[in-house]
Amino acid sequence: MIRAALSLFFAVLAVPAQAIEIQEVTSPGGITAWLVQDDSIPFVAVEFDFKGGASLDAPDKRGAINLMTATLEEGAGKRDSVAFAQAAEDLGARFSFDVSDDVLTVGMRALTQNRDETAALLAEALTQPRFDDAAVERVRAQVQAIIRSQETDPQAIAAKEMARQAWGDHPYATSINGTAESVAALSRQDLVAAKNRVLARDRVVVGAAGDITPEELGMLVDTVLGGLPEQGTAPLPEPADLQLTGGVTVIDWDSPQTVVSFAGPGLPIDDPDYFAAYVANHILGGGGFSSRLMTEIREKRGLTYGVGTGLATGLYGQTWQGGMSGSNATTGQAVDLIRQEWDRMAQGVSDAELADAKTYLTGAYPLRFDGNGAIAGILAGMQINGFPIDYVDTRNAKVEAVTAQDVQRVAGRLLKSDRLRFVLVGRPEGIAATDPALTEVLPVE
Repeated sequence: MIRAALSLFFAVLAVPAQAIEIQEVTSPGGITAWLVQDDSIPFVAVEFDFKGGASLDAPDKRGAINLMTATLEEGAGKRDSVAFAQAAEDLGARFSFDVSDDVLTVGMRALTQNRDETAALLAEALTQPRFDDAAVERVRAQVQAIIRSQETDPQAIAAKEMARQAWGDHPYATSINGTAESVAALSRQDLVAAKNRVLARDRVVVGAAGDITPEELGMLVDTVLGGLPEQGTAPLPEPADLQLTGGVTVIDWDSPQTVVSFAGPGLPIDDPDYFAAYVANHILGGGGFSSRLMTEIREKRGLTYGVGTGLATGLYGQTWQGGMSGSNATTGQAVDLIRQEWDRMAQGVSDAELADAKTYLTGAYPLRFDGNGAIAGILAGMQINGFPIDYVDTRNAKVEAVTAQDVQRVAGRLLKSDRLRFVLVGRPEGIAATDPALTEVLPVE
């Protein structure tokens, strides 16, 4: 969940400083889409984002939406998986289907000359998926392989334990993949039910970029989405209450290194202090080799190859978090330094640190903003996050407006080391668990 939330927000923050013209389009069927029109090449990209994502799994059906999403391209209507793939190839079209805790994303890439046929084919995938036994079993096996792999991955083990402690009985607390048992039990009916919980017109946003007019986009949107139900069969998730407490959890793992995961309270994107936190995070641990944590832990002491932090801005819950790995023998020292730097942010930042952070955050042109596909994703992400349509024109000004006092204030509000939860997977030295150490690793959910 955390990686997905970070990637979604960073993709939105990737919009460059120069203005781009975004048009708001309303389809004849009443669906809103945002468009950046560009007829320089005969190609269009469209992204459809459905709010709720895998958090809309039914009780006791964890993993159903993930499995359903991965099977949407495995045949639709009269076409089995092979025929569907051949039809897309014949059109020169590309489809993508992905899901996170917050959003189910459907992507479409089409040549202008085949745009209408591509939209019709995608509509079949969304409204008439076959869920053939052979295809479902093939995808199910792939998911089960991922689950087995995570059971022996210290990073996944740490993430699982952190999520369990952070989110209680909210879907954020468990993996979108489900468990080996829950995935094995899913039937075709469960996949149909999962589709109806999330794929509906009342929870979709649309972003498009390329060779298409507003009128043509409106018709395309209705072609793709018009056959979906107006409302999903499940309500959108409730906000998650962060349940993390400060302390240390140790999961015994036979390795010369310890994986260190840490997290504390974050804040939502619409919080007035968000951009101050965004700048503060860059200075603390988000700025690579220029960050304080990298300077203290790697550059000065060589305790890790890399350490970083990020603002995990899920739609329904947020954390300020980070991670690293290092030798068992020096883990205690590294954790002490993380705590010290966490608290030191509230003492303020230098003019040079602030200026360097703002220069980077306003001046860097992220790789994600590269072509129509990336633009379509950014437009959809802006809507998911509730940004106004002029966000691309105002974003840099918001970063530039952050003062040293703003950074100090938000750090004093959120960056308190006694609220940090550390999850250590390994056999760390120089630090003790503040709750019973976990000597048996449970399967990753």
